[in-house]
Amino acid sequence: MDPIRTLYEREEHLATSAFPPDLRADYGSELHFPLATPERVYVAANFVSTLDGVVSFDIPGEAGGSQISGSNEADRFIMGLLRASVDAVVVGAGTVDATSPAHLWTAEFIYPAGTDVYSRYRQEILRNPRHPLTVVVSGSGRLDLNRSMFHTDGIDVLIITTEAGRHRLTGQEAGRLPSTRIAQLPGAGGKIDARAILNLLKDEFGVRLLLHEGGPTLLGNFLAVGLVDELFLTIAPQLAGRTLEDLRPGLVANVQFDPSTAPWLTLLSVKQQASHLYLRYRKREL
Repeated sequence: MDPIRTLYEREEHLATSAFPPDLRADYGSELHFPLATPERVYVAANFVSTLDGVVSFDIPGEAGGSQISGSNEADRFIMGLLRASVDAVVVGAGTVDATSPAHLWTAEFIYPAGTDVYSRYRQEILRNPRHPLTVVVSGSGRLDLNRSMFHTDGIDVLIITTEAGRHRLTGQEAGRLPSTRIAQLPGAGGKIDARAILNLLKDEFGVRLLLHEGGPTLLGNFLAVGLVDELFLTIAPQLAGRTLEDLRPGLVANVQFDPSTAPWLTLLSVKQQASHLYLRYRKREL
């Protein structure tokens, strides 16, 4: 992989662990998250966007992040590093549908070249299980249970759904999947409150650090109640465009703010490889 250059980095002091020198060399700096607190789960989101703010071409078979990033190697390395760092990864059902049926939300799946160093970092330094918990949020329970994520040894999956979604999944015999659990939460119109999701993950699964990988609707759900602490955003050097008939999704969907409520973020770092930029922001406390 070509070097990732750090163009700017805000000084940080809240390290949770020693960062391995080989990962430091590849990433271009340390990667630290604030120390865990008992109050709630710390949430970091990770997205890739075109220059004009599109996060998906929204075309069947070409709706994933790889089409936006151009399968950029450094983007995949950073995604793998974030997955290696967290207790759980959360995605919405739409994001699951947009990815290959073989996709696994693990570090080594997205960046196989980092398998050994990710594993050492995760298990020997962070003292975490081999893989993070994969959390899928689906109010309707409409999921393809033949996907690899539900049938791979060592991958624990939690489906968070509503009462109607649980009935649908039970009818598909989801309960017979060996490493998959179903948790039911209240959901108005199929929408599950982000606060309830985080409380469940903290209280029943011991999650302290959560990686949010989308999509825009689920991110909007979390942003609406102020529960996104950080944003890692890769800017890919392409333009996707939109039409009034085809409003391709942007970073956030199904929520909007006004000037008095719009979240502001503080820039923590700017990294660069060739024409891609990798930005990291933290929620600004007003």
